[in-house]
Amino acid sequence: AYSAEETTSIFNGKDLTGWEGNPKLWSVEDGAITGKTGNEPHNKLKHNTFLVWKGSEVSDFEFKCKYKIVGGNSGIQYRSKVMGQGEFGPKVGGYQGDFEAGATFSGILYDEGGIAGGRGIMCGRGEKVKWNADNKKEVVGKTEKSSADLQAAIKKDDWNDLVIIANGNKLVHMINGNVTAEILDESPKALKSGVLALQIHVGPVMTVQFKEITLKKLAGSPEEKKKK
Repeated sequence: AYSAEETTSIFNGKDLTGWEGNPKLWSVEDGAITGKTGNEPHNKLKHNTFLVWKGSEVSDFEFKCKYKIVGGNSGIQYRSKVMGQGEFGPKVGGYQGDFEAGATFSGILYDEGGIAGGRGIMCGRGEKVKWNADNKKEVVGKTEKSSADLQAAIKKDDWNDLVIIANGNKLVHMINGNVTAEILDESPKALKSGVLALQIHVGPVMTVQFKEITLKKLAGSPEEKKKK
């Protein structure tokens, strides 16, 4: 378990203890969780699949990791739901802090699998967005850096620092110290709590790696309030 305001490492750097996914696709290489797809029957994906953290559900937290992606698309699922097992392992849906090898989607908020109400791209890179109680999206501002500048600060085929902060209905995504997306989700479809998971994506052959993965539960979270 992880407790309020304490930063806890959720990957031991050696093996996938505490994580669940398809061992033909997920392993530990060079001290990093590694997800790989290919062109063989066992690794040419027909659906997106995930490595799910089994430690606890997450609600209000600060998540940090370093990621490196070569080809394709990946992301961090949070406050998410395991939708079942597919041929290639768990299928997970919900809020996703998206990143990719390409130049468009790194840093956005995406509703994977439509679990947050089928809202697709909930916040584009460089946007500050409010989803109101009628489930309508309003772009209320811009992040300090433009989408182009945010992309320019991402290191291709190299390690990048990713941070996700979820506190009540406010969600913030950061890459390399820059805010990439800021969301106030007041929609009835907002997600409050759920699983944390790492993605590998159907499509181009890809390798994604994660290391220095930490989680800090924020004091305002429901579990912490219950303790008082």
